[in-house]
Amino acid sequence: MNPPVRVVLADDHPMFRFGVAAALATVPEVDLVGEAANGRELLAVVASTGPDVVLTDLAMPDLDGAAATRALLARDPALGVLVLTMHDDDRSVVQALRAGARGYLLKGAGRDELVRAVLAVAAGEALYDAKVARRVIAFHSGAPVGSAGLPDLTPRELQVLELLARGERNAAIARRLGMTDKTVRNHVSAILTKLRVPDRTAAALRARDAGLGL
Repeated sequence: MNPPVRVVLADDHPMFRFGVAAALATVPEVDLVGEAANGRELLAVVASTGPDVVLTDLAMPDLDGAAATRALLARDPALGVLVLTMHDDDRSVVQALRAGARGYLLKGAGRDELVRAVLAVAAGEALYDAKVARRVIAFHSGAPVGSAGLPDLTPRELQVLELLARGERNAAIARRLGMTDKTVRNHVSAILTKLRVPDRTAAALRARDAGLGL
């Protein structure tokens, strides 16, 4: 059995943290190892506990969630950051993605959905709330996917394709996105299948035609 995923939770509302902590306490696959009430505290707690995944709100005092995410990923690019917030507006979503968050959930998410997202992010994947998923795809593609002539790639596949279009090799993509080489290979294989192209060069050309990697 794999060891539980180590999680740090950051939110400036104590009762919300209490509720999330209570929900995660019933899940053997997850171990909540620290909590923080603001962005500065989050940086310190992560430094002292070494989690696999950070669950963070965006709107927090003394360094907001997006700024804290950028700081955390500058220290450790492999760290998985999952935003858990009440905000579903375009500005908040784009802010989180630009900071490097791998997942984005709204606070109405149930325990099972939250746990799935934590485990996905810990494995190097991405998981987004259905209400914001289309915005995530548009953000990563730079254009409406349908009009660009691309199929509906997952947000993570679009991230890989973006880097592939820039000429990055698998090892570099793995480092940039905090994934294993095998996971990158799997994503590239799925991309080639969905794009119906024979190799990564052809995939890069299709991506650049769609506005990626420019």
